[in-house]
Amino acid sequence: MTPGPAPAAPAARSAASTISSGIRISGDFSGDSDLYIDGEAKGKIRLLHSRVSVGPNGKVQADIEARDIVIEGAVQGNLKASESVRLGPSSRVQGSLVTPRVAIDDGARLRGKVEMTRPGEFKREASGEPAVVAARSDDK
Repeated sequence: MTPGPAPAAPAARSAASTISSGIRISGDFSGDSDLYIDGEAKGKIRLLHSRVSVGPNGKVQADIEARDIVIEGAVQGNLKASESVRLGPSSRVQGSLVTPRVAIDDGARLRGKVEMTRPGEFKREASGEPAVVAARSDDK
């Protein structure tokens, strides 16, 4: 008996949505797909469970909230990631970073502040719950 074809791997996350070089788009962005921007985008980008990447030709004027954020181009706006932010060597960012992990490559330019959070704080803030947990009293 010859084995049949191998079963297909479970469907992975759909391919990233792309704003290609030469495309200009404005407005509020939200959804579940990863987003790659190599064109121009203005507005607000909120992809809480996804990765947002700005390519080397990307020019973004927006606050970005995502699971992971990778910047290779230019961003003017605040970056808030629940897992990590990476600024590549050709990146130019003007705005604040709020994330539990940040990587800034040699050559990256950042004008703003960096606030390190504990993993998971982003999700509590995004859901409207307070990010600060009250201390427990152990009085006996």
